[in-house]
Amino acid sequence: MLAGNALLQREPGCSVSGNHLLAAIQSKENVMNKLRVLFTSLAAAVLCAPAVFAQGVVEAPPESHSALWIAAGIGMAIAAFGGALGQGRIAGAACEGIARNPGAAGNIRTAMLLGLVFVETLALLTFAIIFAKVK
Repeated sequence: MLAGNALLQREPGCSVSGNHLLAAIQSKENVMNKLRVLFTSLAAAVLCAPAVFAQGVVEAPPESHSALWIAAGIGMAIAAFGGALGQGRIAGAACEGIARNPGAAGNIRTAMLLGLVFVETLALLTFAIIFAKVK
């Protein structure tokens, strides 16, 4: 009966089942092993990518920019989404900062506007680069 109760006990601060803190360390090791495999496979893909693009062109490809237009649209959509997400986070953080310290509203507003200008500039720069590449 005493041995059965000992199996159900956990040490203080233990967030995993069992009665040893070593179980938490083993779960961290499993996460690290998964991350190591992920980064190793990413490194292998990056190292093999130049070999794919090293082949010479046998014939001139037909002049079709349809895939380029699609890629430009997707690129601009990603840039617009990232810019909108960044602007939302900037405005939310500024509102929270002003609510916590109304006396610093002028400084917070200035920093917010500067951040918004930088984010919007990145989106416009993406649009200009896409326009230059497609044309």
